[in-house]
Amino acid sequence: MPACAGEVEERCAGGVVVRMLGDRLHVLLIRDPYGRWGLPKGHLEEGEGNEEAALREVGEETGLGDLELGADLGEISWSFRADRILVRKSCRFFLMRSALGEATPDVSEGITECRWLGADEALGVISYRNARAIVARAIRCASGPPGTGGVLPR
Repeated sequence: MPACAGEVEERCAGGVVVRMLGDRLHVLLIRDPYGRWGLPKGHLEEGEGNEEAALREVGEETGLGDLELGADLGEISWSFRADRILVRKSCRFFLMRSALGEATPDVSEGITECRWLGADEALGVISYRNARAIVARAIRCASGPPGTGGVLPR
């Protein structure tokens, strides 16, 4: 087996977008380029902070323009090989609220669908275990009492 040619670290940021539909909390999931359900996220640009990148990337990938930033939900990490390079990726997620607007997938990024799912359904559908933990944290935070650092859905 050939030796690894090197390692690279990548940082990204994203969001768990929530909205009240009727009397139930809903979470926005995207279908990624691999056909799996996940969360909108993307790379930090030069000089950009996590919060700024998260709002920009979620807006770009979902078409939502009314995003409100809430609590920091933590970071997940994973690694994979691209050719002979080991890529170590970390992503910081934030709770976000979007009260209005239709979510539209950014097909140029390989996103084929955006779907609002009830909180319990979203937990059952999301494809990535580490992202599922972030969604669970977001649901707890969004459902908590005011002043707990979350986004209070309207």
